[in-house]
Amino acid sequence: MKLLYFAWIREKIGKAEEEIVLPAGVTTVSGLIDWLTARAPGYAAAFADRDIVRTAVNMEYVRGEHPLSESDEVAFFPPVTGG
Repeated sequence: MKLLYFAWIREKIGKAEEEIVLPAGVTTVSGLIDWLTARAPGYAAAFADRDIVRTAVNMEYVRGEHPLSESDEVAFFPPVTGG
């Protein structure tokens, strides 16, 4: 699974992307975030207020209950505003 991190999420985690093997028992976006926050303090800081973190799976916005598969690309980013 490919994970992409943008803006301040990338800064807190310390990388723009990574490849992982989807852990056994992790079946949703929320489960993935739970697993990531347990990995290291940078992940915990990035997802401390998960209500403001936006997620896209295969370039489509999704919610926490969205199911995941090993071939997915998951992107995490802050809310975007325009002007």
